[in-house]
Amino acid sequence: GTLTKEEILHAVKNEDEVQKFLISCGNQNLSDLMVPSKLEKTLAELDTDKSGEVDLPEWEAAIAQALANKLEQRAKDRAEAAAKARAENEAFTKEFLNKAREVFELIDKDDSGSLAIDEITTAVKSDKVVKDFLKTCGDETLMFLLQPKRLDHALRELDTDGSGEVDIDEWEEAIRRGLSKRLEQLA
Repeated sequence: GTLTKEEILHAVKNEDEVQKFLISCGNQNLSDLMVPSKLEKTLAELDTDKSGEVDLPEWEAAIAQALANKLEQRAKDRAEAAAKARAENEAFTKEFLNKAREVFELIDKDDSGSLAIDEITTAVKSDKVVKDFLKTCGDETLMFLLQPKRLDHALRELDTDGSGEVDIDEWEEAIRRGLSKRLEQLA
C-alpha cells in the first residue's frame, strides 16, 4: 500500500486515466503531480508522515479532499444557477405584470378602471399590443378573448362578480394564473 516517487512519475507520464483523473479531480496537490516543477513540493505535502512514499491513508486523505472540493464547487454552481433563475423569474414577472397593466390600460379606453365588453371586443380586434399579449399570457380564459366563438364564455369566466365588466381585480386574478403558467414553462 504505498506509492513511490517513481511509480507516481510513471503513472503521470504513461497512464491516460491517471492523467485525466489528476487534471479534473478537484485537489490542487493531486493536479500538481502533473507539473514537473511542482512534483517534489507536491509529494512532500502528500507525504504527511515524511516516509518518502505516499501510503494509502495519505492518498485517501488527498482523494477525500478532492471529493470535498468537487462537492463544494457543485454546491456553489447550483446556488449560482438558482440565484440566476430567481433573478430571471423576478425580471420576467416584473416585465409580465407591467405589460399586463399596460394592456389593461389600453383596453380601458374610458379610464373607468374596468373593462366593458365593447372595449374588450374592440381591443381584441384592432390593437396589436393587446392581441400579442393575450396570445402569450398563459391564461386560457384571457386567450379565449381572441376567439369570437369563445368570447362570451371567456367574459363570463372573467367577470366573477357578475357586474357585466371585468374590473382590475378580476383581470389581475387571470393575470396571476397566466403568470404562474408562464413561470412553469420557464422552469
